[in-house]
Amino acid sequence: MNVSHLHRCSQLLRYFGPQWLMYRTWHAMRLKSGFVRLQLPATTWEEQPLARFLTDRLLADPKRYCEYRRNSAPRFFFDPEEREAFRAVFDTWDISSGSPVTAADDIGRGFISFFSHDRLNIGFPPRWHADPIHDQEFPENRHWSQISDFGAGDIKLVWETNRFAFVFPLVRAFWRTGNEQYAEHFWQLIESWREANPPETGVNWKCGQEISLRVIAWCFGIYGFGASAASTPARLAMLAQMIAVSGLRIESNIGYALSQRNNHGLSEAMGLWTIGSLFPEFVDSKRWAASGKKLLESQAVELIYEDGAFSQHSMNYHRVMLHDYIWSIRLGDVLQQPFSDSLRDRIAKAGEFVFQLQDELTGRVPCYGQDDGALILPLNNLDYRDYRPVVQATSFLTTGQCRYDSGPWDEDLLWLFGVKKTSNQKVRDVRSGVGELRSSQSGSICDPETTSRSDFEAPVGGYVSIRASDGYAVTRAATFHHRPSQADMLHVDIWWRGENIVIDPGTYSYNSPPPWNNPFAHTSFHNTVTVDNKDQMDRASRFLWLPWLKGKSYGRKVTCQGDVSCWNGEHDGYRRLPDPVTHRRGLVRLGAEHWLVVDSLSGRQPHDYRLHWLLADGPFKTDQAETSIEVQTPKGPYRLAIASSSSSVKFTVTRAATDSALGWRSTYYHSVEPALSACVESTSAEIVFATLLGPDAQSVSIDRDLVHVRGSEWNAAASLNLINAKGMPLVASVHADGSLEKNLPALNHLLPHLIPEFRRCTSC
Repeated sequence: MNVSHLHRCSQLLRYFGPQWLMYRTWHAMRLKSGFVRLQLPATTWEEQPLARFLTDRLLADPKRYCEYRRNSAPRFFFDPEEREAFRAVFDTWDISSGSPVTAADDIGRGFISFFSHDRLNIGFPPRWHADPIHDQEFPENRHWSQISDFGAGDIKLVWETNRFAFVFPLVRAFWRTGNEQYAEHFWQLIESWREANPPETGVNWKCGQEISLRVIAWCFGIYGFGASAASTPARLAMLAQMIAVSGLRIESNIGYALSQRNNHGLSEAMGLWTIGSLFPEFVDSKRWAASGKKLLESQAVELIYEDGAFSQHSMNYHRVMLHDYIWSIRLGDVLQQPFSDSLRDRIAKAGEFVFQLQDELTGRVPCYGQDDGALILPLNNLDYRDYRPVVQATSFLTTGQCRYDSGPWDEDLLWLFGVKKTSNQKVRDVRSGVGELRSSQSGSICDPETTSRSDFEAPVGGYVSIRASDGYAVTRAATFHHRPSQADMLHVDIWWRGENIVIDPGTYSYNSPPPWNNPFAHTSFHNTVTVDNKDQMDRASRFLWLPWLKGKSYGRKVTCQGDVSCWNGEHDGYRRLPDPVTHRRGLVRLGAEHWLVVDSLSGRQPHDYRLHWLLADGPFKTDQAETSIEVQTPKGPYRLAIASSSSSVKFTVTRAATDSALGWRSTYYHSVEPALSACVESTSAEIVFATLLGPDAQSVSIDRDLVHVRGSEWNAAASLNLINAKGMPLVASVHADGSLEKNLPALNHLLPHLIPEFRRCTSC
């Protein structure tokens, strides 16, 4: 073992602990030695008969089993007898946001929505082991443990079909129309999948999370199509057998999922809890249910922070986590096997976390962290990026109250809580468009809470949002407690009038040919500063960054005069360089729609500093002399201007580069669109950058330790602490006048005299 391997092992030991390192070593040995193939041998469905899994083997007869399920099966979220009541509400939502009937019809023609965005022809039935985009096949006759995650392209392009997410639009369309073809499509796809995927063989048995997500879709279909003539006894018994085999596979290797300390363990625990709870006739059900429930409780404590942030440092995986728990906790309530109040409280905080980071007009959130396109409960007609459904469901689950007025985001509530649970509430008639409240006897709508969004900080997760009347900004300064997903500390997102103007690049793909091999995880693509062309951490493997940097938030304890507010933070990612550099950043709100971002970096020797900003695409013009760019957006022009303390800088703007991922963004997994990448580069020992953003961002300049900014009717000055002392925030004070002045009419003429005082001010 060479020095670099020893160093990596020491870091893994430091961050993950000896028990984790021992388990991962043992797991790797199990795979390479073939022990896993002995433990879970590849078999046929005939060798795994339903009778083997039943406490009462007489139930293996399809007719008896069907009779048992129809008379004695545990309750589910909804009851087929509620279909007529459901229909009364569907029309309201479908008028305003579309209908799942179109998607369900598409499925029968061989088309599905990939990653909630691209409409792809996968065939009916599909090739279950194929990547339909690149027409690549993963091995289908090999034990799953012998198939590489990344040996034949992006494995997620195969798994997306095999998650059976299309079951949800099929059920939703069936309940709207009663069209039996949707139920028939469901069962035909089940039969096709069974034939192509014998137990433990092929890529679709490789991941316990994928199996769990497939199982909850199957369960949704069993109950959703329970009243259909297509749900014959033979088919029901067949699918029960498939679910039982799936439970065995999940349980046998769940240790690996738990070792990842992320959504995998949560999803697999949900899978065990679901199978054990909904199929008590299985021999192993009590153990599966108890194990799943225990793991869901314990992992919430480990992975969901006290401030509501999630260990995976990703907004989309945060939603996956919430869906796992919404499904699991609600199922416990339905079956009168409730989870703990402490778990419910923690999930409530996790829902509040998303609510506070949302755009008020669109329900969207910053595309922060890795985003693999996962949407495990597609129960509404809204866009993938709209987080109102999950926030609404989380709030109703944990508090009995809704966050929003009635709208299409409420369909999740209908499916998960039923009509009876949420009836007799006041709802907003979205068809009228005038916001009149009416009484409903059939809608899953409820009175919204009166709390609103405000400036927000999650101190453990490190997230910060600052609100303005016309938008908000989000950034992050955190010390990692769990594995980082991207090297993006101090990245800033800015929303303006419902538009995400200053953006995160997203993810695109975990495994694609260069330059698309997960490029957006790197620091250089985020809205922050890169030093010497290095990431903030070293990329040790595809999903591992080392060493974990430490970030610090100084909060908002800054003297601010006028309609302004300020936050300061820093990180030590570049302290690992031979000549250490600390990156400090200040984020200043200037009135209703302008922002100032100040960066300070210093070393003893010259470094290559590169400040990068990624803007939403649109017609644009640049001004090299002013180091600025103006973009025409759907809501009007938006301007970004940059000043630097260096006398020599290089300013470039790139849109949709042909030879790199620069000037691109990925709003949906495996899909890219142009964006505008603005970079300022300079070489010096120390540097200060000041970036002014907003529709009227006319000019920004730096005069030693003062930053001056100007709009057409306002001015502001920010005093800086340029002595890089420990515990010293960058921006010490901010003063604004003109239209940004607030209750300071007598101070306009005093600004020049106050500048020396600002220079002497170090903190407050």
